[in-house]
Amino acid sequence: MRKMLAALSRLVQGSGAAHKAGAVSEVARVVVASRNYADFATEATFDIKKCDLHRLEEGPPITTVMTREQGLQYYKTMQTIRRMELKADQLYKQKIIRGFCHLYDGQEACCVGLEAAINSTDHLITAYRAHGFTYTRGVPVREILAELTGRIGGCAKGRGGSMHMYAKNFYGGNGIVGAQVPLGAGIALACKYFGKDEICVTLYGDGAANQGQIFETFNMAALWKLPCIFICENNRYGMGTSVERAAASTDYYKRGDFIPGLRVDGMDVLAVREAAKFAADHCRSGKGPIVMELQTYRYHGHSMSDPGISYRTREEIQEVRSKSDPITLLKDRMVNCNLASVEELKEIDVEVRKEIEDAAQFATTDPEPPLEELGNNIYYKEPPFEVRGPNQWIRYKSVG
Repeated sequence: MRKMLAALSRLVQGSGAAHKAGAVSEVARVVVASRNYADFATEATFDIKKCDLHRLEEGPPITTVMTREQGLQYYKTMQTIRRMELKADQLYKQKIIRGFCHLYDGQEACCVGLEAAINSTDHLITAYRAHGFTYTRGVPVREILAELTGRIGGCAKGRGGSMHMYAKNFYGGNGIVGAQVPLGAGIALACKYFGKDEICVTLYGDGAANQGQIFETFNMAALWKLPCIFICENNRYGMGTSVERAAASTDYYKRGDFIPGLRVDGMDVLAVREAAKFAADHCRSGKGPIVMELQTYRYHGHSMSDPGISYRTREEIQEVRSKSDPITLLKDRMVNCNLASVEELKEIDVEVRKEIEDAAQFATTDPEPPLEELGNNIYYKEPPFEVRGPNQWIRYKSVG
């Protein structure tokens, strides 16, 4: 500290008008540089909102510890997802991305908190709002954006688009409302059948929560005690219809009836993490499935074709942004508990923006798949065969 003060004193006392401006910036540089890692706390304890419980005697803890390393990781991951989605919004409006596109900004604490609580060997399947989970499951931003723009470098070689991205132990987004829920139970059945200490996290939205196939799946999962966490990401609107108008009961965490349930603050990454740890332990212990409801919010409309303000006001969206934004909440916690400085987090923001811009450059310059490959990969490891095109005179060769 004495050396730092001496350096500052020499800079401030430097003579000459030309030197003064440079001295000011040098002072700022020395002040920032002097705040090394030793100045920060290594961890801090935080209070989190108590979960609502269904058929459970005890729930997740109401306090948790977050290390500085974890906080920085969560912050960077959530910022990356937020910036990636904003870039996708821009590319869609420029007509570079076409077709369906469902953005995840506002819900970042859900996917980041869940991933912090499970293992990479665990399995995950979700609905069509899948970009955030695609990233947390290990797919780079450039491959996600390239998939959205339909390029060869996309994670599905440009064939899947917004709703169909995949990774190891990630079974993608699914376009049919609620269809992924029985698939997730099937994955959990495979985990149990092969005797692996693995679980499946199966996600769906509040709009899918009234689908009959979900209740059929709940019944089978309970009978067979499948290691499955069923998660309803309740962002309050199924397309353009509020949950109050769509469901006689909006207690989605109780919808499993005979299956235990949790209702969690889905805007708090730490609350999601602790609830998901609790749910994962429940499944791994052989107790069968559990239902989680994450109360969250999407900032964009249902899809890019929905402005999102015909059924809700701009004031409502702004209120959520100002009071419950998951990134701002984490940032305030870290700064207030001396886990990071504002300057350090700004540096992460700059780094993330550069990564997103580089990814967007790749996604707009990478070539599109050649037309002759349109019939490829219809079957896995099959000998090449001809596939008829739009008419009988156009034929494509299918290569596995």
